[in-house]
Amino acid sequence: MEFQSSSVGAVTKRLFDILIATSSLVLLSPVVFLVALGVKLTSPGPVLFNHTRVGLGRKPFGCLKFRTMVKDAEEWLQRDTHLNSVYRENGFKVPTRADPRVTTFGQILRRTHLDELPQLINVIKGDLSIVGPRPIVSEELDCFPGSDVDRLLSVRPGIFGLWTAMGRDRVNYPERAHVELSYLDHRSVLLDLAILFRHVPVLLRGQPNESPATKSKPSRLSNSLNPRSK
Repeated sequence: MEFQSSSVGAVTKRLFDILIATSSLVLLSPVVFLVALGVKLTSPGPVLFNHTRVGLGRKPFGCLKFRTMVKDAEEWLQRDTHLNSVYRENGFKVPTRADPRVTTFGQILRRTHLDELPQLINVIKGDLSIVGPRPIVSEELDCFPGSDVDRLLSVRPGIFGLWTAMGRDRVNYPERAHVELSYLDHRSVLLDLAILFRHVPVLLRGQPNESPATKSKPSRLSNSLNPRSK
């Protein structure tokens, strides 16, 4: 079933999102409580970090995460010219190991991906899907050529996606744009399931979000969607 050509597929995907998000929040509620407590006890500031991203139909929304950085992290990024340069040169993100704003407990949360648990709330609200292109900040819109921006924002962004399945911070622009758009060209129930299954070992191993010293080799999943590899 292809989501882009079937209204039934779109409804099915939304129901799947709600079912997975609500059941996951219930099952993981003890973990959510412990992580929230850990954030509160290990550094001053709010438990959640609300970062503005661009969503479906160019609508901005607050993408939720457990806070992994010091409470004035955004202000620090703006006033530190070197850090801001790293942020922009690295695809609008700073590698965890190179980011002085990340707390000790935050490093653990990022390594285990537990910091992203609150995004299940975004899924229930309709801001995110379980699987889709990762949500972007407004500065990243220029990384997608022409009408491709409208295509990207014609669907809900996701917690998991083809780009994250390839290694997240190991693939930067412009290749990331190609990967995200390839997902839109081929999205289906089977592809979403393949992406989810590919994330299972990453989550179980607690693999870091990035490996700045190396670049990942293209996966068979990404190669199968890449016409340039055929």
